[in-house]
Amino acid sequence: MKIKSIRAVSADFLRPPELDESVSKKTRPSWASSGPVANPMTRYGRYAEFRPLWMPNWENFGCLVEAEDGTWGFAVGNHGKPVATIIDEYLGPRLVGENCMAIEKIYDMMVRMGSPYGATGLHSYAVSAIDLALWDLKGKILDRPVYELLGGPARDELFCYSTGGDTDWYMELGFKATKLPCKYGPADGLDGLKKNVEFIGSTRELIGDDVELMLDCWMGFDIEYAVRLAEELRPFKLKWMEEILPSEDFDAHAELRRRVSWQTLATGEHWYTTVPFQHAASKHLVDIMQPDINWVGGMTAIVKICAIAEAANISVIPHGGGNTPYGQHACFAMPAIPWTECYIATPPGVPIERLGGNKSFPGMSVPKNSKMVPSNAPGFGLEIDKGDLKPYQY
Repeated sequence: MKIKSIRAVSADFLRPPELDESVSKKTRPSWASSGPVANPMTRYGRYAEFRPLWMPNWENFGCLVEAEDGTWGFAVGNHGKPVATIIDEYLGPRLVGENCMAIEKIYDMMVRMGSPYGATGLHSYAVSAIDLALWDLKGKILDRPVYELLGGPARDELFCYSTGGDTDWYMELGFKATKLPCKYGPADGLDGLKKNVEFIGSTRELIGDDVELMLDCWMGFDIEYAVRLAEELRPFKLKWMEEILPSEDFDAHAELRRRVSWQTLATGEHWYTTVPFQHAASKHLVDIMQPDINWVGGMTAIVKICAIAEAANISVIPHGGGNTPYGQHACFAMPAIPWTECYIATPPGVPIERLGGNKSFPGMSVPKNSKMVPSNAPGFGLEIDKGDLKPYQY
């Protein structure tokens, strides 16, 4: 069966309604509503306090792939107009007429079509949206959940950890592992270093020794600062430190690996295509790879990355894997993936069903006491009416 059309559509239906305060029982604003959080722009005062002050505000959109018989697949795309344009004006028209079941071939075509301007970055976001929509379509055609198309469940349920700054709330929700956003970076000097240590120390005291603790540095450090902080944090037994350095600086990753040999290192959410993962595996630069399924190239790329990682005895824990049905199915099916991340931006007291804070996937599973099982409906199990998928408005 051949592809009839590929196009960007509106994802307005994913926007959650306004919170009913009487139901949500919100106790305080979310940690994500204000700073500080260390990031690459911390050195510049006008943008140092809060990450959203400088980040792109392109809204999410949808990618709709239709087959000749009318069957359709859907995926969410990120970074709005630039990525939707790549789909509508470049990739989509060139894939019409291809066999919709030939996902490996189509993935290879899309990556190669990025050659004129680079297959990474925004192009990779477009590839991801189309690839995931094709997997959804394939599952619907075969009447199987995507995780079965990948070989079936690799485990009985997903182990989920929380990410965010409202740790007391996550403990109340039953999470058995949690990851903190690091508040300060090199630009904050010795005072910031001390505040980071105090923050992480108080969190360890709050959660005790039976809950795993991780730290997300979000590309905000240099080598010298990372080494100093890692030394100071030894007593708090971090399971891993994450995305410490700018993603593209592989020489720096190698030097950091050499200088903090005792600490488990994780990164990869801002790596695109399979190439950087292969390089990192060959040098064993990291212990945990963290591709984002909506950014790296979709499900097809994740499967390849898992194979690379397994060959090098490295774990894969996808970035935000529990926040989308796409990540949930990957985590459920791939043996290389032991844990699932649930990023929580909603305020304490808001039901866990709204864990993403800015989107709501109808029919998607949510964690309970650190456990979750994805939907077993065909495709990714999204409960979407095609009539809700309006043309994308540029």
